[in-house]
Amino acid sequence: MIRLTALAFLLLSSAAVHAAEWKFVEKGTSGIVMLEAIVVSPTLVLTFDRATNDPLHTADGKVAWGALWNLETNTPTAVKLVSDSFCASGSILSNGTMVSVGGNIPAPADVPATGAVDGRMGLRLFNPCASPTGANCTIFEDLATVHLNQTRWYTSTLRIFDGSLMIVGGIHEDTPFYNTDPVNSFEFFPKKDGGTPRPSDFLNRTLPVNLFPRVFALPDGKVFMLANNQSMIYDIETNTETRLPDLPNGQRVSNPFDGTAQLLPLSPPDFVPEVLACGGSTKSDQTPVEELSSQDPATDQCARITLDAAGIKKGWVLDDPLPEGRMMLEMIPLPNGQILIINGARTGYAAVASIGTTTGNSNADHPITTPILFTPSAPLGKRMSQVGLPTTNIARLYHSSVSLTPQGNIFLAGSNPNSNVTVVPPGEPGFSSEFRVETLDPPFMELPRPTLSNVPSKIAFNQKFTIGIDIPAGVSTSSIQVALVDLGFSSHAFHSSARVVFMDAELSANKKSLTITSPPNNRVYPPGPAYVFVTMGDTTSVGAHVMVGSGASPPVPDQDHYHSDTELVFNQSSTQPTSSLQLLSGTRDSIGSALLLSVCVSFGWGSTTTKNTAHLTREYMSLA
Repeated sequence: MIRLTALAFLLLSSAAVHAAEWKFVEKGTSGIVMLEAIVVSPTLVLTFDRATNDPLHTADGKVAWGALWNLETNTPTAVKLVSDSFCASGSILSNGTMVSVGGNIPAPADVPATGAVDGRMGLRLFNPCASPTGANCTIFEDLATVHLNQTRWYTSTLRIFDGSLMIVGGIHEDTPFYNTDPVNSFEFFPKKDGGTPRPSDFLNRTLPVNLFPRVFALPDGKVFMLANNQSMIYDIETNTETRLPDLPNGQRVSNPFDGTAQLLPLSPPDFVPEVLACGGSTKSDQTPVEELSSQDPATDQCARITLDAAGIKKGWVLDDPLPEGRMMLEMIPLPNGQILIINGARTGYAAVASIGTTTGNSNADHPITTPILFTPSAPLGKRMSQVGLPTTNIARLYHSSVSLTPQGNIFLAGSNPNSNVTVVPPGEPGFSSEFRVETLDPPFMELPRPTLSNVPSKIAFNQKFTIGIDIPAGVSTSSIQVALVDLGFSSHAFHSSARVVFMDAELSANKKSLTITSPPNNRVYPPGPAYVFVTMGDTTSVGAHVMVGSGASPPVPDQDHYHSDTELVFNQSSTQPTSSLQLLSGTRDSIGSALLLSVCVSFGWGSTTTKNTAHLTREYMSLA
């Protein structure tokens, strides 16, 4: 057997291989401004806009603000929604159900065409289906029974170790720029603590620049948070906050001073977490809005913190700077361990028409249209590179979305620094609403790639499993990386729940199979869907869609192993204080295990029985 470790990191070559190169490819038009996006199957991206005047319509003739984008046909299909999902967040539960969280009050002028209602307490459940085209896939909404405890707009979400969602911060009402009507609390879905939100000193302390906090699940189950220029670790089980050092030089990275941050890939055996924060602004958060300008330069600063005892003591360390200051950038963790940095502008701020000097309706100007590759393991001074990376002619500013796809390329859509669908005449200042969809294709998209086979649909924790692999001639096997990837939810320059966890692997002597060791527990990889990618040399396979863990509805207990029949084996040493983690399935605190199980079942991770939406509603009502 050839022993290969996930710690053996291979840098991508900057030279073109067999004349293949990175390239932007236009893929069609979206029908809605896709300001939020999440991959929900190997072929589909679920996207959201605000309820406004988009050209796409639902089957009943109403204006659509939700759509499924088909990655194979490059066409949108309208999805019927009830509440306004504008500036919402979202993530996927442990059973595979996607939940869109929060939203806004629809503009009265748009209601006759859309029929939308107030989405600030909205919870929109995507009921996945087996159709690769999205036929008959629906969003479940019942605002009378399934809703948040508080109104939230510009909130962040995160799947945590028990498979449920943590919902962080936000704003109650539409305010022009700063967060002046804050929701300084956390809540969960399904509900914990009887549904009572948990107040947060951290969120109160980081006002008024703390919308869409950057939040990451750490491999010990705690949560790292970054808002404004401050950071902390939150212990869900004890409901305690531990303050960490501030970002250097007054760098601010949350909305409306949108830089961004990303949890760097986790590697065995220790899975030591590191967070990288880049861009945003060093402007004082006490600056009156009338003194802010779309021409104010963004910062090029990047800082990095290692979240072990030594790293926390050391604090944030300056990393390689961006090639130029960048606002509203987004980071995408790639299966080879690199971070793609894309989208944004050189100057200004997030939001629309709300500061002293704007460019048209945009608070930002000077779009940046060339991406960056950041290599975490490269020597300092050599981590940022734009060598071989293309430039697009499409500006991706406020209200853009981006995601890694199961095919291994990057999906890009949206951009709308306007209050509704707007066309800016040539020569006029500002930026039109953007309906063009692109992909950014790595060189390996044009080359023979490793092909995976016999990948199990469900992967247990702390176990070895074997998959087949077909390695094309000429593809090096001297270094192999096997990555477990959560593709995340893209909204407002942040990728909620995005995660790469490397797994140790052994290549068989005949090079026909890989034996892989799964993550040790549900804290290193919160239970839920993932894609398995294998990278050999400069080439990455298509991702294989899997469920990590049992696929059970949240909250699920701590686990480090499952029997082959998916019977749970509990970690006897783990504790979950009932004051903070009550097992609520089947009680009034939960969405109802019957509803969640039905959604899970339809995706193929339970029995073969499926139920329609009306039945789901009846089952939920019986538990509510």
